[in-house]
Amino acid sequence: MTQISRRSLLLGSAATAAAASLAAAPATAAPRPAAALVRSSRLTLPSGIATGDVTSRSAVLWSRASGAGRLVATVRAVDAEGRPLARKDGFERVLRGSWASEATDFTAKISAGNLPAGTRFQYTLRFEDEDGNLSESGTGTFSTAPGAAAHGRSRGRGAGLGRRGQSFVWTADTAGQGWGINEEIGGMRGYRAMLETAPDFFVHAGDTVYADGPIQAEVVEPDGQVWRNLVTEEVSKVAETLNEFRGRHRYTMMDANVRAMYAQVPLVAQWDDHETTNNWWHGETIDDPRYTVRDVDTLAARGRRAWQEYMPIADARALRPGTGFEPARIYRKIERGPQLDLFALDMRTHKGENTDGLEPHATALLGEEQVQWLIREVTTSKATWKVISCDLPLGIIVPDGKGQESISNAEHGAPLGRELELARVLKAFKDHGVKNVVFITGDVHYCAAHHYSPERAAFTDFDPFWEFVAGPINAGSFGPNTMDGTFGPEVVFAKSGDYANESPRDGEGQFFGHVDLDEDDTFTVSLRDANGTTVYSKVLRPER
Repeated sequence: MTQISRRSLLLGSAATAAAASLAAAPATAAPRPAAALVRSSRLTLPSGIATGDVTSRSAVLWSRASGAGRLVATVRAVDAEGRPLARKDGFERVLRGSWASEATDFTAKISAGNLPAGTRFQYTLRFEDEDGNLSESGTGTFSTAPGAAAHGRSRGRGAGLGRRGQSFVWTADTAGQGWGINEEIGGMRGYRAMLETAPDFFVHAGDTVYADGPIQAEVVEPDGQVWRNLVTEEVSKVAETLNEFRGRHRYTMMDANVRAMYAQVPLVAQWDDHETTNNWWHGETIDDPRYTVRDVDTLAARGRRAWQEYMPIADARALRPGTGFEPARIYRKIERGPQLDLFALDMRTHKGENTDGLEPHATALLGEEQVQWLIREVTTSKATWKVISCDLPLGIIVPDGKGQESISNAEHGAPLGRELELARVLKAFKDHGVKNVVFITGDVHYCAAHHYSPERAAFTDFDPFWEFVAGPINAGSFGPNTMDGTFGPEVVFAKSGDYANESPRDGEGQFFGHVDLDEDDTFTVSLRDANGTTVYSKVLRPER
């Protein structure tokens, strides 16, 4: 298939257009209802409620108010039917968070720790204004990750929920290429399909918004159908001001499917390029007539601030205000009990210029601090499975004009440029005898399963591993792309839309991944379309 650059398409379309805890119910549970909103007072929750970065002992709660107020949470342990647990296993806590004001676009977070593992909760969020009046409330449910006791019998507060198994979904690319919220087709239906799998958490692997993609009221599709978007002022042009970047996040939360998903399923959020602008790197000057602000670092600082305000992320360093380029602000490890450690990478902050990638020395993508952190944390992890979530793919060639946007450089020989970082990481995993590493990613707007092996590779000092690709969830379909042979990938499966920039209308070119971890640590991956149809699955058994 002819590959069409998304950067060219973005420019072309523009011209044409002129702390408590949460984790969802186990995968065996019935689909949960959307969060209930109970109106009580002056303030409202226009962007719903969300939770994020849930571990076996901690979580972040998030919401946004219609005006100034303090976030207040009530967290209560419940059984599978939603009834409060008996007194001996009971848990109820009222938590008071930060004051929401214009300085944070009226968003606020509560970081909660010392929570019982393997426990289901009902939580209610509301705001209290300066006169003590309570806002409307949002109610949802979540579960902390299984603890060490789940290896054997369930006991304590987790009784009935101490199952060792868990599940999660991942995807990328929301509201891209001008395909926004189309209520005529039910809005962003891919989020509903993910929610219906009742996952324990959700990884959004980047491009959570498309700040560089204007959304217009109507788009005529190739077959003559008219796609009708909800439109706000902030999404009608490329984002340059802080309010315009914030408006992109507010827009996504207008979708009922997204709000239901975020209320019931804890989020692990990553950022990529479109939270700022297409394929950007630190220090770049933008050559794009749509922009009056051409300094990408200025745009990235605003985009990152808006992203951090709207994402329920737990790393204390990521909660502090700053310039947007402090180290170790976004990449983090999410501990999910004895079965699983999730490593969410940041492949944007430290990324160098998009050259041809043929430098004989290592060039930065992760950056030295993050490389050392990843090697240290993965090699010392005691979890059975180590899942590394990347906002850019490993072996897929992603051209950016004459340069390369991702790790691969389209040469199939020994590692060069950014590939040297990956080679160093993979070699360290092998040297330390790390087993059961799986990579997940999005970015390229199609789904795929890749197996990497040294027997097919130019660089051979690593152990075989799998990479699974899923997305978009509500954006144009593209691909499949060609592969770089340096690390020996085999394309076991790939599926894309029928043509470049196909709309999300029928859902068949939109994808998410689902992982089910059984109690015996069997790791079952499935790739599904936005209708919930499984298009590929693979069962992985743990190496001991």
